[in-house]
Amino acid sequence: MNDTGQGQATLLRQDADGVATLTLNRPAQYNAINSAMLDALAAALDQIANDPSIRVVVIAGAGKAFSPGHDLKELLANSNEAFIGAMFRRCSDVMLAIRRIPQPVIAKVHGIATAAGCQIVAACDLAVAADDAQFATSGVNFGLFCATPGVAVSRDISRKRAFEMLFTGEFIDAPTALAWGLVNRIAPRDALDAAAQGLVASLIDKPAHVMAMGKRFFYAQLDERIDTAYGLATETITQNMLGEDAQEGVGAFVEKRKPHWDR
Repeated sequence: MNDTGQGQATLLRQDADGVATLTLNRPAQYNAINSAMLDALAAALDQIANDPSIRVVVIAGAGKAFSPGHDLKELLANSNEAFIGAMFRRCSDVMLAIRRIPQPVIAKVHGIATAAGCQIVAACDLAVAADDAQFATSGVNFGLFCATPGVAVSRDISRKRAFEMLFTGEFIDAPTALAWGLVNRIAPRDALDAAAQGLVASLIDKPAHVMAMGKRFFYAQLDERIDTAYGLATETITQNMLGEDAQEGVGAFVEKRKPHWDR
């Protein structure tokens, strides 16, 4: 993955048993997101999207935190419209790639996840957090409204809660993030890996084609009128029921046996 210029990759990828773990790897900077890291994330997600051996993706952070968001030193050092515009377009493309790849993507969060770090958490399909993790869209405190993080966060939690996070810049703790719907599960820091693995285990043995179809449908219907959404649902479940996976799965249920998926 892309290099920091000091011999250290900004993103690590480890594949094992159908799971690709992408680790943000700038621990000395608490995994502040720079242009090299965004390039590496984009490349990794593109590769994974076309790799049928990968069933689930986990995004984690090295060191003491998940991510504080964009590397503000890099932004200040390149304070021109061409660089800044390209950076935020690239970031938005990465968030859309998380949504568009066929595999479920899980954020595994510890320490802080703020600004674009919180955006990654919100953009992921699922999230598990250490019970001492903290979340914020705190750019407003520094004169930089978290516009791009606001897109993902406001689609995860209620409008008024998203407004509160974006306009006060205040931190919320992990139990609050759980109650608000920003994360799915929390666990003690020393049990975070096990909690993430438990969520992976609940996904990994499902038929890949059905998971991909379901993810595509889930996001497609969210922004539609309810009648359009039901139309999409009817089309999706009809094709699903006529496909091999449902024929095998439903048949196995009727016959009281374990299904055998064609992977």
